[in-house]
Amino acid sequence: MDGRSSSYCVIGAGTAGIATARRVLESGAQVVIFEQTDRIGGTWNYTDSVGKDKYGLDIHTSMYQGLRTNLPKEVMGFQDFPIPDQEESYIRAEDVLQFLKLFVESFDLDRHVLFERHVQLVERVEEIGKWQVQVKNLVEGQIETYLFDFVFICNGHYHTPMVPNYPNQHLFKGKQLHSHDYRSSEHFKDETVLVIGAGPSGMDIALEVSKKASSVTISHHTKEPFKTTFPSNLGGKPDVQELTETGALFVDGSREHFTVILYCTGYRYSFPFLGSSCEISVEDNYVRPLYKHCININQPTMAFVGIPYYVCAAQMFDLQARFCLKYYTGQRNLPSKEEMLADMEEQMGHRWRQGYRRRQAHMMGQAQSEYYTDLAKTAGLRPIQPVMAKLHNESSQRFNDNLLNFRNDIFRIVDDVTFEEVERNLC
Repeated sequence: MDGRSSSYCVIGAGTAGIATARRVLESGAQVVIFEQTDRIGGTWNYTDSVGKDKYGLDIHTSMYQGLRTNLPKEVMGFQDFPIPDQEESYIRAEDVLQFLKLFVESFDLDRHVLFERHVQLVERVEEIGKWQVQVKNLVEGQIETYLFDFVFICNGHYHTPMVPNYPNQHLFKGKQLHSHDYRSSEHFKDETVLVIGAGPSGMDIALEVSKKASSVTISHHTKEPFKTTFPSNLGGKPDVQELTETGALFVDGSREHFTVILYCTGYRYSFPFLGSSCEISVEDNYVRPLYKHCININQPTMAFVGIPYYVCAAQMFDLQARFCLKYYTGQRNLPSKEEMLADMEEQMGHRWRQGYRRRQAHMMGQAQSEYYTDLAKTAGLRPIQPVMAKLHNESSQRFNDNLLNFRNDIFRIVDDVTFEEVERNLC
């Protein structure tokens, strides 16, 4: 197939979707981006609304008021299109959104987006060797059907809350919500709050809530003690054993009373529009079978951009898109199904032996540099600069060590392998 005459479907106009569409257009092919909302930017679009939107669909974004990034901007841009310079490394969410709008404008992507289109079904039509994509035009209420040669799934994974089940959860008489629906600490004034989960968002939100709540307790199973010195009204507890009418019983046998339970327990990968012919399964957040965490081994003309997490997201999205297009444009021949399955089993076996659990199947973190190198080497691509993973990992450690002050750090990229910390201008 001539890559230039191919048609591509991109689902989602967030960072992954626009990064992918840019590379498709660069190859000379046609692309259509389906976006459920009326704007680009995905989860970076803030709204006061929670629950359902005006069309009865789940609100996508998890942004909250006053959010500043928990990673330095130096690792959040694209390799050839960085976030515009400003003194701060940790910038406002609005600044990230403006950057994404600038990216879309610079590569003339807007005209390829069909807004307020809800993708309902993606199926493989083997008789004609195409993907049939069924989309609802939300404004007109009409169903539209399209055919494509390739499909990129770029719908993100911070939109479908994962809420654990506890015994007697239904008995709790206070308020229960997931961080997906958290917007402002003002709503927690004088409350006694249990935050379940000590990941990046859990820690950040617990600190914000403690500014208004009478007390905040973080329930977690982190082995290492927290190095941050928290405010006096913020404490910790081990895992929850069960809920009660007025609070929680913890695994150490202690009980506490709470008026609000805030679940900062992460998100589920969710692809409700994938029909059975896509042959993709998701079990405990392990999406498979995927070659190099992105190409659908059973249907290799479908790919997922953005599945791995704890990564330099924008640059990884771009690398994954370039990786897939090397094969889709015919510049390289994709390995056989058997070879791709063997590669997946070898790589995942290595992860299981290292102690990763199923729900950590796509977690990178300290392993991200190896992943980028593998993608680049396999497809003969320009790799991500090693300095990016170094700075990502260093800033993540500083987040863990000094939650109260890490956003005061200012970094500068020196070269492909080196970054430096910059003194703050106090003038």
